[in-house]
Amino acid sequence: YQGEKNKLLPIYEKLIKKILMLGADVSVAPKKSYVSLRRGKQFAIIQASTKTRLDIGINLGDTSASTRLEKPGSFNSMVSHRVRVENLQEIDAELLAWLKQAYNGAA
Repeated sequence: YQGEKNKLLPIYEKLIKKILMLGADVSVAPKKSYVSLRRGKQFAIIQASTKTRLDIGINLGDTSASTRLEKPGSFNSMVSHRVRVENLQEIDAELLAWLKQAYNGAA
């Protein structure tokens, strides 16, 4: 999160802090273009898709998509859904519930 994407760092840091609170077995594994979140198997990813937005890929299986919890499309084939996050307020109870659901499913 350097250069034009540096304003995403506070969003990323808050998100990681919340995700690590899901359990002591959460593994954060930086990759070339995203960060993998694992618990036995991958349950989510975080990617700085633009200079103003993080995309959170979440493995929720057959969970129905909504306006906010969208199908990933061409974003990433390793996840079943995507949530776009552009500010700290979007790291809310709804997003954290989806992440917890995915975490619980990755045991």
